[in-house]
Amino acid sequence: MVIFISESTDTKKQLFTYEHDAGRLELFIRIIYCIPIAIVICVYAIIASICQFIQLFHILILGSRSEGLSNVVKGYLEYLVNIMSYTNFMTDKRPEIFPVAVKIFKE
Repeated sequence: MVIFISESTDTKKQLFTYEHDAGRLELFIRIIYCIPIAIVICVYAIIASICQFIQLFHILILGSRSEGLSNVVKGYLEYLVNIMSYTNFMTDKRPEIFPVAVKIFKE
């Protein structure tokens, strides 16, 4: 089971849960709302890819990983997982357009 904890709350919630009710209006809003999310994901993906490329040479030359570069890639993956349930029509709860601090771990 994959769960996440938001930095603002200490309650644990399932990341992907089934919701029976779905809003028709929210479906149309979702199409427009996903455009800025997609732009943020694309920019964040480019930055994360550059960090991974730099990390490759950091490991080859110094033999250790850079924590800062790893945190950028980790932040990208956490943001991507955080918005998945909304973009894949599993929930009507809108995520933030810009990344918020979440911790995702397997229990």
